[in-house]
Amino acid sequence: MSIWTRIYEALAALATGEGLGTILDRLRAGPTPERSVGFTIAVIALGAKMAKADGEVTRGEVLVFRQIFEIPPEDEAHAARVFNLARQDVAGFDVYARKVAALFNTTGAALCADDRNVLIDLLEGLFQIAMADGKYHPSEDEFLSEVARIFGLDERCYRVLRARFVEGVPRDPYDVLGLSVSATLADARAAWRQGVKDCHPDVMIARGVPPEAVKLAERRLIAINQAWEEIQEAKAV
Repeated sequence: MSIWTRIYEALAALATGEGLGTILDRLRAGPTPERSVGFTIAVIALGAKMAKADGEVTRGEVLVFRQIFEIPPEDEAHAARVFNLARQDVAGFDVYARKVAALFNTTGAALCADDRNVLIDLLEGLFQIAMADGKYHPSEDEFLSEVARIFGLDERCYRVLRARFVEGVPRDPYDVLGLSVSATLADARAAWRQGVKDCHPDVMIARGVPPEAVKLAERRLIAINQAWEEIQEAKAV
């Protein structure tokens, strides 16, 4: 059963007048939370809200979902329905973001590594949507910064993500690998290996990213490898 069929089944409850926020709550409360369904709904719903952050919804911002998800022609209507429901919903983006954070914070306290990584995956998808029109609007930065805060991701993490997607933003290789500038080459190697492991499709799927969206890790993997190369070169001097 495809992710889109499962989403369609989840949306069947909307016939009773319930909103996407209720669907996310139900996914969280289930005996085995449908994290991949929640992830997909979250990217589309928050993306729809953010697409209005710069004052307009462009065709590019809608089509960019095809860069994140593999959407078969027969399932396009399901994806469009989620997008339009979120865009029309009176609920603010912060309401969605809190529900998403609750869905992917399995400990109820500090984020574990897998929960943190899946929220980073989600935020990367939102950055792709923000950059679909080739511009990064200040209101989009405010939107994404607040979503990151609600997700429990710190300023350093947000800074790394922004540098990965926005042209001209300074990028620190130690930030990319989550290290201090005093880290040893061995520390950097270990962080690089862990980062590469976290980008593996099987690992991503295990933490809740649907198979249709594992391509999200491509840009992150490039940044991780570049950071490791830069630190090696700096340490060799």
